[in-house]
Amino acid sequence: MRFLRSGKVKDIYELDDEHVLFHFTDRVSAFDVKFPTPIPRKGEVLCKFAEFWFKKLPVKNHYVRTEAKDKMVVKKMQMVPIECVVRGYFYGSLVQRWKEGQVKLPEGTDTRIAAKLAEPFFDPTTKSETHDIPITRQDVLRMNLSTPQEYDWLEMASLEIYQEMYKTAERAGFILADLKLEFGKIGNEVVLGDSIGPDEYRMWPKESYAIGKTQESYDKQLLRDWLAAQGIQKKFEDERKQGREPVAPQLPQDLCNELSSRYLASYERITGTRL
Repeated sequence: MRFLRSGKVKDIYELDDEHVLFHFTDRVSAFDVKFPTPIPRKGEVLCKFAEFWFKKLPVKNHYVRTEAKDKMVVKKMQMVPIECVVRGYFYGSLVQRWKEGQVKLPEGTDTRIAAKLAEPFFDPTTKSETHDIPITRQDVLRMNLSTPQEYDWLEMASLEIYQEMYKTAERAGFILADLKLEFGKIGNEVVLGDSIGPDEYRMWPKESYAIGKTQESYDKQLLRDWLAAQGIQKKFEDERKQGREPVAPQLPQDLCNELSSRYLASYERITGTRL
């Protein structure tokens, strides 16, 4: 087994010419910054969530088997260099981008915070280890990130996966607000890859959902909200503007424990399985 690289939350090892091993760690990142404080059992939850969604979704993927509580064997893929984002609610970075005129929404869209959009829409970004940037279909084709046919398929598949996951979450008492997916090629076939879990989507409990306010989140948004409230998000943005790479502070243990508890709770409610 040969170590390949360490990502924001996963360590990746080569097993042979066709397979790699994902080690889901307890690391956490937000605003494209890795934090030094681990989140208890996070790696285990992310691994089990990825297994659950790969087995449940009616789309081909690169999952092979789960090796341990936080390790998974997958087929090697040539990753498509696009983050496939689907947005179903007016929330997160979409709000600021809309205010700044960077994204257009259909006439009559409810632009109250956390309002449900009339239809989910495909909102891709670049794929980067540092900072993902929103891109359009025109950008993708100009940058030769995919062919027109591949882009159209990615959009269709991403929207279908979102709708399927939305229904599963709803049955468990959650709202799936948005979702980030990654795809890659095995031979000439494009398949779903990477991982799917609370690091890749926003999940809100239906019982506390209300338009016009910050939502209770069972995902990484809890950390983002804390960083924004503490002024750390702005500090990161200012440092980037000055050409410096942001340095992450230690996180308070009560925040880490609450994040861990919510990850576990969402897994157990959605899958019906205790960890």
